[in-house]
Amino acid sequence: MARFCPVRACILTLALVAAGPPLAGPMSAHAQVAGAGQGAQSQIVIRGNRRIEPGTIISYMALPSDRAITAEDLNAATRRLFDTGLFRDVRVIPADRGIVVEVQENPSINEIAFEGNDIAKDEDLLRIISSRPRFPFTPATAESDAQAIIEIYRRTGRYGAQVEPVIIERSENRVDLVFEIDEGEMTGVSSIDFVGNRAFSDSRLRDEIETRESDFLSVFFSSDVYDPDRLELDKALLRQFYLSRGYADFSLLSATAELAPDRTGFFITFDVEEGEQYTFGEFDVQVNAEGLDAEDFLALIPAEDLTGETYDATEVEEIANELTDLAGEKGFAFVRVQPRADKDTEDRIIDITFELSEGSRIFIERIDIEGNTATLDRVIRREVELVEGDAFDARKIRLTRSAIRGLGYFERVEVEAEPGSGDDRAVLKVKVAEKSTGSINFGIGYSSSAGPIGTVAVTERNFLGRGQIVNATVTAAGDTQVYDLSFTEPKFLDRDLAVTMRGFFIQDDRDDESSFQLNRAGFEPSVAFPLSEDATLQLDYSFSRDDLEAAFNASPAIQVDDGSRFKSSVGYTLSYDKRNDRIEPTGGYLARINQEFAGLGGDAQFVKTRASIKGWQGFFDDDLVASIEVEGGALFTFGDDTRVNDRFFIGGNSLRGFAAEGIGPRDTVNASRDAVGGNFFGVVRAQVSFPIGLPEELGIYGGAFVDAGTLWGLNRTYFDAPAGNTSVSAVTIDDDPKIRVAAGGLLFIDSPFGPIELSVGFPIVKEDFDDDEIFRVSVGTRF
Repeated sequence: MARFCPVRACILTLALVAAGPPLAGPMSAHAQVAGAGQGAQSQIVIRGNRRIEPGTIISYMALPSDRAITAEDLNAATRRLFDTGLFRDVRVIPADRGIVVEVQENPSINEIAFEGNDIAKDEDLLRIISSRPRFPFTPATAESDAQAIIEIYRRTGRYGAQVEPVIIERSENRVDLVFEIDEGEMTGVSSIDFVGNRAFSDSRLRDEIETRESDFLSVFFSSDVYDPDRLELDKALLRQFYLSRGYADFSLLSATAELAPDRTGFFITFDVEEGEQYTFGEFDVQVNAEGLDAEDFLALIPAEDLTGETYDATEVEEIANELTDLAGEKGFAFVRVQPRADKDTEDRIIDITFELSEGSRIFIERIDIEGNTATLDRVIRREVELVEGDAFDARKIRLTRSAIRGLGYFERVEVEAEPGSGDDRAVLKVKVAEKSTGSINFGIGYSSSAGPIGTVAVTERNFLGRGQIVNATVTAAGDTQVYDLSFTEPKFLDRDLAVTMRGFFIQDDRDDESSFQLNRAGFEPSVAFPLSEDATLQLDYSFSRDDLEAAFNASPAIQVDDGSRFKSSVGYTLSYDKRNDRIEPTGGYLARINQEFAGLGGDAQFVKTRASIKGWQGFFDDDLVASIEVEGGALFTFGDDTRVNDRFFIGGNSLRGFAAEGIGPRDTVNASRDAVGGNFFGVVRAQVSFPIGLPEELGIYGGAFVDAGTLWGLNRTYFDAPAGNTSVSAVTIDDDPKIRVAAGGLLFIDSPFGPIELSVGFPIVKEDFDDDEIFRVSVGTRF
């Protein structure tokens, strides 16, 4: 490829000087040369052009027409011709009575193709390159396009990608431009090292960041792929980790990522300066806003609990947020709470003073939403606590950020205020990055009575970008199938009303456990709404038809319920959620109570109550998490007896170590040994989870559990044998409460298919007629 060359310009200048005085007068491709000298017209002769007209070339040269032409003018004209990208070579040759311009045109691009690209689509690559069909081909542009393609691959973690532009000659000075692409492998992280850390080991700090080192499981994960954005997050996580553990002087000096010479991996190094560890000293509040009392805010600070404890910047931020919320509740939306830390470096104590001052009065001018490609704007906007014209309120902005994150539709949520059109106006920017909202969940188990148990649930939590939830579940356990379809509008009429329509059909063959088959079809509309920040109430109605067919050899306690029955009921579920995290809680508790009232039409008349409370507590920096749950239920009927399919059954997930329907009142006289359920139950479940010494990136944890429970109570315990059926005998069933206890081990695996839980349980206290279940596994995945 030929370009404008300074050496050529010098030679051209010397030739012009040797030829005589500068050429004067206007130049035209068609003018005849009458003679040289002042005032004579000169001729420009164009040679070598095939597609481009001479007049077009002369216009690109832009030579002056009102004065003599100098060597500098010709040099500039040559540059301009090269800059058009139309020519691969240009020569301007002075002649006796004019100028000869010899050009060699660049070929035109006939077709652009990509080879070797499996991950990136052709249409996506075409959008990022500058070369176009029917436009001139230039090597410089092709090389620039190749670099642009390489940059796209680097953004996806493929730093070893190579792109080579190749041309194929065609007739009529045309070429096909082919980009030969070697996408390469994902460029992983070969090592993560820390320099300057004394208080915490490298492995402990690696646990706190998102980036992981590559290993044999890397094919399933993406956290081992180098990502500059993830590295920025890691820096923030390290700061948060140290500042929450008392290292107030912590400084991250640098975070570097060096690519190996063979481009197969990155070496990441964090250079830290830990400083000394501090404890909390005294707390105070300084109010500089008229109308606020400092004592009201001091009451919110747990000074007695924190003084002397390890300094925690996260705790300081949470207190500042609570003080801001209190100011907002008192009508002071513009109050700013600024924590001031006074460090005593000798005793390593930090006194905290929260300064409350009146800020500038700012109002929301506009709310902009960016980044949502699938989710409708209104789905996000209805979570925003502010509207245009409202006073700027930092508390409501935090609530907005939390609410949008809580939707579960986005990987990243940023809610920031930017300057508006005036000093008293702000634009609220909501920036999101969407993620997959569909999921497939699999449950796998094994019961010594029912054999393999499997569940498949398909859920879309953001249906058509409208924030609606569609769920379809199919469960197969032996000869039992459950088909469940539900649709939920979580914000009915854009209010805090979640309306759900659910239809179901159950083919429940309990021949192995209770010697009957149950076909149930029905629908359940419901509506749920918050009562407070932590409490939720759900109201529902249920209508179903239950067809119960008892086996010929079933217990008389089962055969008495043979036949069809319609059930019409209303109910409610009240939940109170104080967990610190909805996905992986390490503190707090969750309480629920559910009641169903049957008898609004139909054949069933009963009141069924179920209540539970579960608490979590983390220890040793949340490496060990313990939980305990208490659950109980009661069934009361207005008729003569409760029906077997309305009673409670315990076992499986509800009492590990025992099979589903494995404990409780049972016919021990007849050969079927049918479980008949009970009207009352109580269960206590205790569990701990902890690391087992394997590398953090493997995502494998251990655990242990102890479950205890009982199921008891029938309206009557004696049942006559059915008339004419000599295969079964009359039976009196023991319905006394008897405690069962089981213990075992747990294994949790963060697999590419989702969290896997394996449990091995062994009954410790049991009855001879109970049904055990030793092993159970469940797994879920996302798509």
